[in-house]
Amino acid sequence: MWLYNDKEYVPPQDFSSDDYYGFVYLITNEQTGKMYVGKKFFWFKKTLGITKTRKRRKKTLVESDWKTYFGSSNSLNEDINKDGSSHFKREIIHLCKTKGECAYMEAKEQFDRDVLLTDDYYNGFIGCKIGAPSVKNLKK
Repeated sequence: MWLYNDKEYVPPQDFSSDDYYGFVYLITNEQTGKMYVGKKFFWFKKTLGITKTRKRRKKTLVESDWKTYFGSSNSLNEDINKDGSSHFKREIIHLCKTKGECAYMEAKEQFDRDVLLTDDYYNGFIGCKIGAPSVKNLKK
């Protein structure tokens, strides 16, 4: 279960990529207090095959595995396998409209929290390449 504002996050029934593209999250090991900041997309592009009537491949958005996802950190996943997923709290800290917003907000959270400078986080890498057009909706 993902929490958002201390409540279980349940997307609307007609949920689509027009609502949100993804989110930035915080996973906390409730036994040790160690955390992980990452991003996950609700959607991914799937390429459909060529049909008799279509000359080109068609791409469509498909819902990702976000409901069961726990992160890409090897050390985080080792602890989840060792201790069990019930000892980990999964929180959505930012819902994002675009892929670029996800990238920006993830990097911002990671830098603001100094995730690479403390042993309080599982994070071992911060990677980002973000252009201004992809975060235009974040400007105030």
